[in-house]
Amino acid sequence: MTRRIVRTIVQTTTAALFTFIVIFFLDRNFRVLPNAIHEYLPTHHAGMVITDITLTTCSSLNVFSSCKLDPTVWHRVEKDLYLRKGVFASAYLHVQRRREEELTPSDKVVVDVAVGRLHPGTAGHGRKGEGQGPEPEAHKNKWRAEKPDEPWEARPGGLWIKRSNKRGVSDSKIAVTAVDVLFGDDAVEARPGWEMVPGTELLLDAGSSIPAAHVTIRRGAEQDPFKPQLRIGENGRFKIVQLADLHLSTGVGRCRDALPEDWNGGKCEADPRTLDFVVKILEEERPDLVVLSGDQVNGETAPDAQTAIFKYAEILIKRKIPYVSIFGNHDDEGSMSRAEQMELVEKLPYSLSKAGPADIAGVGNYYVEVLARGSSGHSAITVYLLDTHAYSPNERKFKGYDWIKKDQIDWFRGTAQGLKKKHKEYTHHHMDVSFIHIPIPEYVAPNLTFVGDWKEPSTAPQYNSGFYDALLEEGVVMVSCGHDHVNEYCALADNDEGRPALWMCHAGGAGFGGYAGYGGFHRKIRVFDFDMNEARITTWKRVEWGPGADQRVEELILVDGGRPVAPPPVPEAE
Repeated sequence: MTRRIVRTIVQTTTAALFTFIVIFFLDRNFRVLPNAIHEYLPTHHAGMVITDITLTTCSSLNVFSSCKLDPTVWHRVEKDLYLRKGVFASAYLHVQRRREEELTPSDKVVVDVAVGRLHPGTAGHGRKGEGQGPEPEAHKNKWRAEKPDEPWEARPGGLWIKRSNKRGVSDSKIAVTAVDVLFGDDAVEARPGWEMVPGTELLLDAGSSIPAAHVTIRRGAEQDPFKPQLRIGENGRFKIVQLADLHLSTGVGRCRDALPEDWNGGKCEADPRTLDFVVKILEEERPDLVVLSGDQVNGETAPDAQTAIFKYAEILIKRKIPYVSIFGNHDDEGSMSRAEQMELVEKLPYSLSKAGPADIAGVGNYYVEVLARGSSGHSAITVYLLDTHAYSPNERKFKGYDWIKKDQIDWFRGTAQGLKKKHKEYTHHHMDVSFIHIPIPEYVAPNLTFVGDWKEPSTAPQYNSGFYDALLEEGVVMVSCGHDHVNEYCALADNDEGRPALWMCHAGGAGFGGYAGYGGFHRKIRVFDFDMNEARITTWKRVEWGPGADQRVEELILVDGGRPVAPPPVPEAE
């Protein structure tokens, strides 16, 4: 009896599998299934496919020119290819797109894109100094060989597209489903499933002062980004690298206050030098988490903030390093709001960034948990991140910068108190830490113990909203900020009983696109090492250039046994 049941189950399963394969094959070639079912099959793209791409240019001097096409037919990529820097000219990419189930047999789907003056089949196409021989094998588009029989079609701006209406092409892995533009020859693509189109920049009469426009495309459906779970290492350690004030631009940017002045023969490009510094520290320190503590984007020199964001994201994604981010006062001074940037960053691999509750002030009020080692589900470290906003909303009464609002502090208190019961289940010392951009007023309060350099006047807000008190009451042991680029100290505050209560650290600016004057400053990156075996937090700085470039600078124990501790006394000079 048992054998008969098993045989029946095997036969039924085999028949079902065979039927699924047959239907899957027929639907792929002849669309036999209803649309509602069709879209859920694994290789079908729910949503749009691109059927055409073109480029328009227009001039304010020519009333007959227009950068708008029929919106019922064309969708415009809302990025001026001149980055709004053209004296009279503008240019835009436009795409035709249709839902897959709406395609007719005559509709063609874009399966390849290239850019260059010459036909893509011409030797040397798509490289500066065209005509210098065949394109290297490693640089060839990995999809191009799959549809060699489709003709290339020319479009304005040196754009070439290849289209096909063969059966199943809209479901294939070569179908183009989204188009975008990034700017500058240092532009990189960070989104999963996206690739920069091979070739040169779009052919526009933009001039050398405007970063070149590069086309980027996605094939297939939008991919879900990988989101890692933070966990203490098997050795009981967890390391955080704080990247403060990168000030990245659209294009390579311009160095400010760079030392030494004759570095690289006097030619200093801000973003490449900043990112080289970041890569060096990431590869040497090998952090478990990176905290981007604001002003990643230098708003006034980043007319396309997306391009700037992808520069740091690509570095972290490539090295599989989880990261979280908050905003500074410059991030949203360019092309994208805080909300738009966070929506973008949330969709990137390895990003654990969150917009946070929509009903409280700011964007980026959230926390992340670091679980204990092994397979434990208990939190060992909680990292709180809050938006410190930008400029004072009442400049006449409180000059300078904004402050953390009451509803944010209430959210922090409520969240911390709500987590305490779970945190007590951890059998070791649980630790709470926080990162912000603009320092709170207590960073320069009287009777602090300073370790490190305080080189510029603090730009903490003049209004004190009480976040410091909330940090103390909820047991946070350390808070670190950015904003003041050349301040790189940690300051210890005592409680009413004279005992160490809270460490407040500055990271020091890392980016060459931001200021660094005040007597000469070498760019810094701060590191925090958590040793959960001892419930200890140790911090040090890494310097970009100078005698200590390969050393830990001002290594300091902030927390021991789960509590803030005072630094060792400074020996008196003889």
